[in-house]
Amino acid sequence: MTQETGTGRPRWVWGLAALVGVVLVAVVALVVTRQVRDDGPRRTAGPVATTASPTPTPTPSPTPPPGAAITGPLNLLLVGVDTRVSVPGWEPHGDAVLILHVPAGLDRAYLFSLPRDLVVDIPAFPKSGYRGGRTKLTHAMSYGSRVPGKPKNPSAAQGYELLRSTVAGYTGLRFDAGAVITFNGFDRLVDSLGGVDLYVDQRVPSLHRRPDGRYRDPAPGGGGYTGPQMVYEKGERHLNGWQALDYARQRYITGGDYARQRHQQQLLRALAAKILGENLAREPERVDQVVAALGDTLVYAGGPRIVDLAYALGGLSADRITLVGLPGDGVGKGSSYRGEQLTKVGKGFLPALKAGRAESYLDAHPELRVKN
Repeated sequence: MTQETGTGRPRWVWGLAALVGVVLVAVVALVVTRQVRDDGPRRTAGPVATTASPTPTPTPSPTPPPGAAITGPLNLLLVGVDTRVSVPGWEPHGDAVLILHVPAGLDRAYLFSLPRDLVVDIPAFPKSGYRGGRTKLTHAMSYGSRVPGKPKNPSAAQGYELLRSTVAGYTGLRFDAGAVITFNGFDRLVDSLGGVDLYVDQRVPSLHRRPDGRYRDPAPGGGGYTGPQMVYEKGERHLNGWQALDYARQRYITGGDYARQRHQQQLLRALAAKILGENLAREPERVDQVVAALGDTLVYAGGPRIVDLAYALGGLSADRITLVGLPGDGVGKGSSYRGEQLTKVGKGFLPALKAGRAESYLDAHPELRVKN
């Protein structure tokens, strides 16, 4: 049965919340655009001329726009955290790890996920007293969050440091900015946008929800759930907040967790298209609605100012975000499951991306492109 968080949210929610990170960049870009247009620097009147041949007043240098100094390539690390805030000492786990790579031109991007159960080398981390080891990626956040002498006060920001080092070591990428995401209002965000249009690429029955949105009842003995199921049929669909959240959480389907990663990426792109396609910058009240719905979903974890980053990426359209699915398989002997590993083709994408050869690699391996 799905575990519940201390706030009453099931633990899967924290993974999906990582999607909001990239969407927030688009939202902030809209806010900044509005602020620059409405409240940007205005030239003040120069001194009044007192002679027929006044001394020319030097023309002030124009103020560079936010983000003008940001150049690519950029790598952003977005981590969805499983955190049970009401449980003293509960250590956060990295339940979703998403990477957004923006090449030098800042006019396109590649979004891909690493499996939470990916078996990796986690380096030693003196801040938390962790000595290093080889285990699942999700644990890096937990091991790094431990604060010596304060067992009941783990630090998600400190945990992010170890996770970032772990992902950097595995991928070979240097991260320019990142965020730790906790869930607070994802479904409200979708509803504030009037829902989202999404192509459902396979029939997806919901393990957790009824057709009316209510949660299904736990089955006797703790063996799953019982009662009517919501079903997302293949085809173009318009989903409201709870439906979008529920659809993207399902992993007991054909393709398992890798299919879930694909659906989450598709939802992200659909949300970005919704935000960017409606020209919300012309509707201040709508922008305020969207920002309010996000609440404190995202905790920025360093790098350029989020305002500068958002403005620098303001020209990035949804159709220029390439979704990449990295295939993998289980690691273990017999019935002993240790975790996941990327296939040779999946892992080969990483050095190609770092070398600026992502497009040629995807052309050679078109199966890695996530469609729809």
